[in-house]
Amino acid sequence: MRMPGIAQLLMLALVGSAEAADLPAWPAYGGGPGGLKYSAARQITPDNVRSLKLAWEYHTGETADAAKGGAGAAFEATPILVDGLLVFSTPLGKVIALDAATGRESWRHDTSPDLATAHAEMTSRGVSAWRDGSQPPDAPCAVRIFFGNIDAKLVAFDARTGVPCRTFGTDGVVDLASGMKLLGRGGYLVTSPPAIAGDLVITGSAIGDNRAIDVEKGVVRAYDARSGALRWRWDPIPTDRRDPASATWRSDQAERTGAANAWSLLSVDAERDLVFVPTGSAAPDFFGGDRLGDDLYANSLVALRASTGEMVWYRQLVHHDLWDYDVPAQPLLSEIDRDGSPVPVVIQTTKMGLVFVLERETGAPFFPIEERPVPQDAAPGEVPAATQPFPVRPEPLVSHAAVKPGDAWGLTFWDRGKCRDQIGRLRSEGIYTPPSLTGSIEYPGYGGGSNWGGLAYDPERQIAVANVIQVPMEVTLVPRDEWLAQSRSGRYAGREFGPMTGTPYGVRRGPLLSPFGVPCTAPPWGLLAAIDMRRGTVLWKVPLGTTRDIAPIWLNLGVPGLGGPLLTASGLVFVGATTDNYLQAISVQDGRELWSGRLPAGGQASPMTYMLPSTGKQYVVIAAGGHGKLGTKKGDSVVAYALR
Repeated sequence: MRMPGIAQLLMLALVGSAEAADLPAWPAYGGGPGGLKYSAARQITPDNVRSLKLAWEYHTGETADAAKGGAGAAFEATPILVDGLLVFSTPLGKVIALDAATGRESWRHDTSPDLATAHAEMTSRGVSAWRDGSQPPDAPCAVRIFFGNIDAKLVAFDARTGVPCRTFGTDGVVDLASGMKLLGRGGYLVTSPPAIAGDLVITGSAIGDNRAIDVEKGVVRAYDARSGALRWRWDPIPTDRRDPASATWRSDQAERTGAANAWSLLSVDAERDLVFVPTGSAAPDFFGGDRLGDDLYANSLVALRASTGEMVWYRQLVHHDLWDYDVPAQPLLSEIDRDGSPVPVVIQTTKMGLVFVLERETGAPFFPIEERPVPQDAAPGEVPAATQPFPVRPEPLVSHAAVKPGDAWGLTFWDRGKCRDQIGRLRSEGIYTPPSLTGSIEYPGYGGGSNWGGLAYDPERQIAVANVIQVPMEVTLVPRDEWLAQSRSGRYAGREFGPMTGTPYGVRRGPLLSPFGVPCTAPPWGLLAAIDMRRGTVLWKVPLGTTRDIAPIWLNLGVPGLGGPLLTASGLVFVGATTDNYLQAISVQDGRELWSGRLPAGGQASPMTYMLPSTGKQYVVIAAGGHGKLGTKKGDSVVAYALR
């Protein structure tokens, strides 16, 4: 076995018998409560990263084949490190703990969701940990793992053993669906780990899109971490006329409308007693004639008092959303230097490829935000917002230009012509083109820009890095009396149909592709971008991902991906995400690829890293289980790399 290097031996000598927490660790999703996805680990560097080798590989044994809707399952989890154990969740509701040095299973618990029910999503991004300061460290459930599953059950386990903490809720479970008006059991679920704020566990929910107007309400709730008692709740759709946001709604429409839910990750600023909540669109996504107005607090970044749920400030990032432009990623909490002084900020990336930077205490823009006119003339019954907010800096990470017939791209003259014909039949006026009866091009598409993977941020270099997508989507409103026949006709391969019950229309949507299955616009279709956050300028953009696993020709064109980057103090970006089965290490300075490791399946998850006193090694870990909706190779692996 190769011994640790001199620097690592010195580090171990200094820490003596220290716990793993004294070395760079990963105690929460995103690396900490502020979601930086950054590690102070420096053992793996740009100079030695090519020596990374497989340290261990673990198989969950889980297959989604037996689950209804399992073809769309996605292994998106990022493990956390808790007292020497890596703890993560699976798409079908299992929580597993591994020895962080060897990858050997320590315990597992199956939360047993109803797999005979079709769920709107079949994924889980991870778990959270909480330490009970009133208990001895070795007491049962003194350290708890909290997990929300696809049946909307919030479950608490002992971190050492995986045994449920019976004093939490009912035998260790709080049913988040209890008391909710459900429109179908599989449409209300949890896909992201809860936030921990003091002795509170705070969770949002995922709600199935485009089913109806009156889907479930997107309430955010805080529970006592010991007892599971409800401490507060906040509804992003205001029904109290005293709430100033109610002026952006008709009261009857606010009462009826659902969603605006926080399905992604929340962030916590313990010092300021704040929890930051990214909200999605009000229901349904693509027609707002029954929710006229700006629809606050949908599509917003909201700061709540963590201890009480009281509103502190908000910033709406999309007015009256008609494009499924949810705020998709965990708000990132850090500091940016201004005039020589650090300013606490929250950085929010979006599906539009826009990056909003706000002062953390007040929500005031760190970089100016402008309201700019956007396309109008929508379908009958619709009234789009006249303007939308655009940050002056940084520039958009993806194109906002109108896609025109002359922009058609193809592998051959023939498929390029087919794309030209498709584009010519669709309405295309650039970003915020409203959905239409003849079909509209949505660009950026509803998958991003940026999606749940979000940003990673280096607080020393003050550089942010994002994985973004540039694939146009086609969105068509279908009159109610035609929708059912269309959805059953079989004439729209690759298109998703949503009934949007209660509105005059259903929706038909999907990526704008050539007959060969490639986007009708020129690559790159996936990018990695770095931003100098002091200046708000883009440092570099590089294509991310090759066509190796999706086409017979292996080209470095940049392909779509889901999953976030990881940054380390040594100047490395680690990222999987793309439709080729690789984990890459990239230089934060210039975007050059320095190393890549072949994964056993699609790596549509955000990687994490940590160091262990017992081995003196830095490990980089990623879930490699594929993504049903992205069409990547399925598997059940968690893979760890280290220097050899």
